[in-house]
Amino acid sequence: MGALEAALRARRDRGGRSFVPYLTGGYPGVDAALLRSVADAGADAIEVGVPHSDPVMDGGVIQEASAVALAAGTHPSDVLATIRDAALEIPVAVMTYVNPVLRRGVETFVDEARDAGVAGIIVPDLPVDEAEAFDAACAGKGIDAVLLAAPGAAPSRLAEIGARSHGFVYCVATYGVTGARDALDGSARELVSALRPLTDLPLLVGVGIGTPDQARQAGEFADGVIVGSALMDRLVRGDRGGMLDLARSFRDALPPA
Repeated sequence: MGALEAALRARRDRGGRSFVPYLTGGYPGVDAALLRSVADAGADAIEVGVPHSDPVMDGGVIQEASAVALAAGTHPSDVLATIRDAALEIPVAVMTYVNPVLRRGVETFVDEARDAGVAGIIVPDLPVDEAEAFDAACAGKGIDAVLLAAPGAAPSRLAEIGARSHGFVYCVATYGVTGARDALDGSARELVSALRPLTDLPLLVGVGIGTPDQARQAGEFADGVIVGSALMDRLVRGDRGGMLDLARSFRDALPPA
């Protein structure tokens, strides 16, 4: 069991719900100090995005943030350096796409992530059918390779994802890309209910969690939430303090134990 899974299990086993904020690495202001501030706001873990030019899972806010980061010359090594400099006591996962991983080389990417103190890696466009080599590389370095489960997936596929994911299962709350929604989609509860008998891993809901109240609702059936666009929207609008206030509001909406 890696550090990411251990932290999320510990929160769940105490009867609490995990809060995992997402930040786009390389975006102006997403530095080591901000990661430490978000940790202090009550995050159980932090997901840091490695920007990519074709972020197929991401909606407008994170697409914009990624484009700005890339225009500034951000490379994966820069994002990993920020994580290393932050030296957080909570686990950090990186989220990227398969092309940057393959471009660097799977073993090299995983080695560099481990050296930066990364506890988990999420690659949303790497399907479970093709993840064996990546999973083995991560397991060999003590990193949790997190898989995603989507609404409408067949029970057999959910079973495979539940068996092969590490750290947690990233439960995609709704059809479509990341971004705040007006309401929590009912497919989120259905997906978590379908997965619950298939795996003992923590089940965290992400994509479309836009308000603390939606996080509270998700916490009624899931083991925690991942929140990205709602927080990044504040940063994109230049409101760093407001982003941290919102992060604290998300934490307060979820039972700590």
